[in-house]
Amino acid sequence: METGRVFTRENGEPLHPANVTRRFIELYEEAGLPPIRLHDLRHGAATLAHAAGADLKDIQEMLGHSSITITSDTYTSLLPEADLAIAEAAARLVPRARTTSEDTAPEAETQPNGGKELGPESVPDGAGPSGDIREINNPSAHADGPGRGVRG
Repeated sequence: METGRVFTRENGEPLHPANVTRRFIELYEEAGLPPIRLHDLRHGAATLAHAAGADLKDIQEMLGHSSITITSDTYTSLLPEADLAIAEAAARLVPRARTTSEDTAPEAETQPNGGKELGPESVPDGAGPSGDIREINNPSAHADGPGRGVRG
C-alpha cells in the first residue's frame, strides 16, 4: 500500500520505532558487526559521501537539512584516511631542511667546526634551524619581537 513512507507494515501502518531498532540490532549482530545506532547510518552516509568528493550542498539535500551548517557541523567527520591525506598535503607545504647529501663540499670547508655535522645536542642555544647563531637583538630572531621572551 502506498503511503508516502519508506517503510511500513504490509497494510500501510507505520512501523513502531522500537521494532525498527530491535530488527536493526538483530541484523548487525547476525552480520557480526559492532554495535551502532540506526541514526548513525546518516552520519556514516554523510561522511562517506564527503570523503568520496561529494559537495556539501549535495549532502545537505540528500539528508534534507534546511541549512548547510547543520550538515557540515553535525553530520560530516573525517575518516582517518582523509585526515592523514590532509595532514600529508599540509606537510608538503612546509619547507624541509637540506639533507647532508644536499650539502656541497665548498660549504663544508667554510664551516667553523671543520665541516663536521653537528647533532641536535651540539647546536648552541639561540641557533636557528640551520645551526646558525642569530643575533639576540635582531627582531627577526624571535617571533615575539625583542624583549618579549618565548611564547609557549
